[in-house]
Amino acid sequence: MSNVRPCRDDERAAILAIVNAAAEAYRGVIPADRWHEPYMPGHEFDSEIAAGVVFWGHEADGMLVGVMGLQSVRDVDLIRHAYVLPGNQRRGMGGALLGHLRRMSTRRMLVGSWAAADWAIRFYKRHSFELVSPARKTVLLKTYWSISDRQIEASVVLANPPVEEA
Repeated sequence: MSNVRPCRDDERAAILAIVNAAAEAYRGVIPADRWHEPYMPGHEFDSEIAAGVVFWGHEADGMLVGVMGLQSVRDVDLIRHAYVLPGNQRRGMGGALLGHLRRMSTRRMLVGSWAAADWAIRFYKRHSFELVSPARKTVLLKTYWSISDRQIEASVVLANPPVEEA
């Protein structure tokens, strides 16, 4: 049996283990100056929680195997830090997490991803998200995220429903 549920405070280590194990897929793919180890250190996780990211988890056989964060910012909900343990990927767990969060929200959802992470972009496109234009991407990233110009340069944004272009 598997299910989607809110992550608990006592699952910090498990969440970080999932994020960092799954983020290994980025090594050698994203710009080298954006990679660090661990990919998400504990202090960064704590900052994300303090900024309002709420983590949901996918549990299988009593074990947390996937996580996805939801952060309400202004008039949108952001999908943040979506990861499934490598041995559990391609089994619908990420889709179940995303579907659950989409059903919880009544607002436009945005997700930022590394432009080089084509597997992540394909995942969101399969789930009815659409890439926004490069110009609109920059505006959205500067409006809703707190990231460096270098990360903006190496990222894309997908939206559901689509964002009207100015």
